[in-house]
Amino acid sequence: MGHQLDTLDEQILRMIAGNARIPFLEVARACNVSGAAIHQRIQKLTGLGILKGSEFVIDPEKIGYETCAYVGIYLKDPSTFDEVTRALEKIPEIVECHFTTGKYDMFIKLYARNNHHLLSIIHDKLQPLGLSRTETLISFHEAIKRQMPILSQEHEEDEA
Repeated sequence: MGHQLDTLDEQILRMIAGNARIPFLEVARACNVSGAAIHQRIQKLTGLGILKGSEFVIDPEKIGYETCAYVGIYLKDPSTFDEVTRALEKIPEIVECHFTTGKYDMFIKLYARNNHHLLSIIHDKLQPLGLSRTETLISFHEAIKRQMPILSQEHEEDEA
């Protein structure tokens, strides 16, 4: 189980999840505590691994990657997970890789410039990795993308 968040932690996380660049003093004013208290809480949440840094997010379409695809991977030999994962890490178009339950051994998300580039990635970069086969799903549009919401304990208990 994860760390138990208190009300202040939840309030801070809600604010910074909406805008990672929000000044600590603005968070402090909204939470009615000092800037130092916010700084200490952010450090604590980072130390616990609840917060994993901040980053700028690049829009793949804006830099020429118009095709988003998900690929279910079937391995010839499931014991090659680690080896295949290391090989997948070297393919820059792959942005996520998951070990899954269900019919796939692995499930990846990748971006390609277009369908021709996608075919090239699958044929030239994925197939040589010792895969049995792949199944590809192309995403037409990302309808929802968000941070994990910070729900209070009371909200979770109400849901149960």
